[in-house]
Formats: sequence, C-alpha cells, structure tokens
Amino acid sequence: MGIVNLTPDSFSDGGRHGDEAAALRHAETLLREGADMLDLGAESSRPGAARVGEVDEWARLAPVLRGVLKLGVPVSVDTCKTGVMQRALDLGADAINDITALRAPGAESLLASYPDAGVILMHMRGEPASMQQLTDYEDVGAEVLDFLEERATKIHALGVASHRILLDPGFGFAKTAAQNLALQATLAMHSPRHPWLAGWSRKSTLGWISGAPVTERLPASLAAALAAVRAGARLLRVHDVSATVQVLSVWRAMENARP
Repeated sequence: MGIVNLTPDSFSDGGRHGDEAAALRHAETLLREGADMLDLGAESSRPGAARVGEVDEWARLAPVLRGVLKLGVPVSVDTCKTGVMQRALDLGADAINDITALRAPGAESLLASYPDAGVILMHMRGEPASMQQLTDYEDVGAEVLDFLEERATKIHALGVASHRILLDPGFGFAKTAAQNLALQATLAMHSPRHPWLAGWSRKSTLGWISGAPVTERLPASLAAALAAVRAGARLLRVHDVSATVQVLSVWRAMENARP
C-alpha cells in the first residue's frame, strides 16, 4: 500500500505532495515502483496533530481522489469522518482506512450500506493530539487484539462481510516504542482472525531504535517491513515502495530456494 499524503503537516514528507498535480505524480510513481494499492489521507494523524474540519479535508482530498481513481488500482481513503467516508465511497473509493475503527457516529452503518467496500480498523486511544499520554496498558498485545476483534465482530454483525475487514494494530498510536515492539511480538505468536496491516514506515519507534532522523529511516523501515511480514502481516503501508518491493522479492526468493 503506497502512501499519498495530502496534508501540509505530514511527519514524513512535510506536505511535498499537498497540491493536486504533485499528488497525482507521486501516486503514479508509487504504482510504477510496484504498489498494489494506494492510500490517500488529507488529515495528519501524527502525534500532536490538530483536527481538520470536514470541509477542508474533503477539499484537499476530492480532486486527487478523482484523478487516482482513473489509475485502475484499489484506492483506500484514510479518514475518520463519516461525511468524508460517504463522499469518498460515492465517488468510487474501494476502502476506508479509519484510525478510530469506525467509532464516529454513523460510520458503522455507513460501511454496512456499501456491500463492496473494504474497511481497515485501527487501534488507537484518544485522538492524535493526546494519544501519547494514553499508554497505560497491562498487556498491550492482548488489549489491542481484544479491541480489534471486538470491533470486527461488531461491524460484521451489522452486515459488513468478514472478507471486507482488515485490522491495523496501530503501531505508534497511543503506544510507546517498547510497546510497539511487544505488540508485534504478540501478533507473531497469536494471529488475529482477520488479516492485518503493518504501518511501520519511517515511524518514531524506528528512530528510537536506530537513532536516525525521519529523513534517514529507510533501512530501518525496510527491516521493520520484513519483520512484520514474518510476523504475519498481509499488507504493508509504506512510503518507499520500490525499496520495499526489492527487499521482499529477494527475501521470498531466498526463502523459497532449494538446493
């Protein structure tokens, strides 16, 4: 999953793809590099980020979404606002990627009313502005898995088919660096009932481990991506598609080689 940030305050690229033309060029580049799908987001969810109004979010998102939908690949929209979800699905988006796991009023029933739409349910406490003060867990792995399975069970009961549901443990969202590592270790030992997505790319935990600033975390991101796949992740949400594709291709070839 190639990331297309449409925000002026993204932690990873600082808004370099914020205008329509730049965003579309970036989307096309990600596809040439080997992305299987694209994820568009028009509101930053980095720690401490301020909320964006629905009108502003849609104004950023709509023109790029219209263009990306012509590229012939699955497209998800990263939003937690029910109104933006509906507009995006009406326009033709294939999936909703929600950091709040469809907890906004009306979000659950909305997704149930679009029988072909996929949904990614992520674990997070609080909001981006306050989430890093909410890291008090007794067992982070068990608590995150219980939350995600509970959310998946609830929306399935409302009519969202099981095969439409993907889970995201929310690395970096209301979790310390050590908790992020413990969470992935739990996922490696106890796979959830639904496939899960790993979003490690360029995150602060990788800087905590490596000492590298965000602009120099490619090696760390590749190592994390490979570790996530070995732990069972079915989808990788990444900024650096070409490098990630190369790493996975070589690893798979070597894993499958026979004397």
